[in-house]
Amino acid sequence: MFFQFLFFILGFVFLIYGGSFLVDGASSLAKHFKTSDLVIGLTIVSFGTSAPELMVNVVSSIEAKGDITIGNIIGSNIANILLILGTSSLISPIRVKSSTIWKEIPLSMLAVVVLFILSNDTFVNGNYENIISRSDGLILLCFFTIFLSYIVTLSKQNIEEEIIPSKYGKLTSFSFFIIGLLGLILGGKMVVNSGTAIAKNIGVSEALIGFTLIAIGTSLPELFASAIAAYKKNSDIAIGNIVGSNIFNIFWILGVSSIIRPIPFSSIFNLDIVFLIISSSFLFLLMFTEKKYTLHKKEGILFLILYGLYLTYLMLRG
Repeated sequence: MFFQFLFFILGFVFLIYGGSFLVDGASSLAKHFKTSDLVIGLTIVSFGTSAPELMVNVVSSIEAKGDITIGNIIGSNIANILLILGTSSLISPIRVKSSTIWKEIPLSMLAVVVLFILSNDTFVNGNYENIISRSDGLILLCFFTIFLSYIVTLSKQNIEEEIIPSKYGKLTSFSFFIIGLLGLILGGKMVVNSGTAIAKNIGVSEALIGFTLIAIGTSLPELFASAIAAYKKNSDIAIGNIVGSNIFNIFWILGVSSIIRPIPFSSIFNLDIVFLIISSSFLFLLMFTEKKYTLHKKEGILFLILYGLYLTYLMLRG
C-alpha cells in the first residue's frame, strides 16, 4: 500500500513538471515560428494546463477504466470552478470581462449540457445502454473545432503585438517539449494504475478515486496558474484559465478518450453532471450581484463550502 501511495504522488509530480516543461517548450517553439504571445496563451498554454487530464484519460481509455475517465473530467471541472476559483478569489477579487461572461462561460455551460445529452442514450433514444460512443466523440471534437475558431477570431480582434524572442534555442525548446510529453505519459499511467490499486485496497470505487484524488490532482496546474494570477492581480488569466480548461476537458479530452474506446456511462453520474451545471450557472449568476463582473472573497468562501458539501456527498456515495 505504501508503494502505491508513493507511485500515486510521484505520478502527479511527473504530471505537474511534465506539463510545465511541455508548455515552456511549446511556447518557445511557437516564438521561433513567429507566433504571438496572445495566440500562445489562448491555445498552447490552455492546452498545457489540461494536459494532465488528457494523459490520465488516454491511459484510462486504453486500459478500459471508464469510471476514472468520466470521474476525472467531471470532477476536475467541478474542482476548477468551486475549489480553484474559490481559492483564487480569496487571494484577490477576480474581475471578469464582459466577453468572458457572455461567450466563454455560456460555452462552458453548453459543453456540460452536450455531455449530458450524449451520455444518456437511454433517456434520449431508448437504448438499453448508456455509452459515450466514438460518434459522440466526433460530435464533441466538432464543438471543440468551433471553440478553436472562436479563439482565432478573438485573436484577430486584438492589436498585433511584438513577438518577444525566445530565451531558449530550437533544440532546447524541442527537448523541453519531448521531456514534458514523456513526463505526462509516464505520470498519467502511474496515477491511473496506482489510483486503481489504492481504490481496490481500501474498498472504494474507481469512480470515487476519479472524482476526488485524480480530479483534484490533475487540476493542480490550473490551481497554481490561477492562484498566482490572482496574487499578481491578473484576473484575465485567473478566470480564463478555468473556463478554457473546462471547455477543453469536455470537448477535446472526452472527445479523444471516447474515440480511443467508447466509455460506459453509469446513470449515477448524472447527479455529478447536474451539480456541474449548477456550479457553472452559479458562476454566471454571481457576475451580476453587488459589484458586477467580480468574484469577491465571500463568493470564494461560498464556492469552497459548496465543494466541501460535494466531497461529503461523494464520500457517502462511495
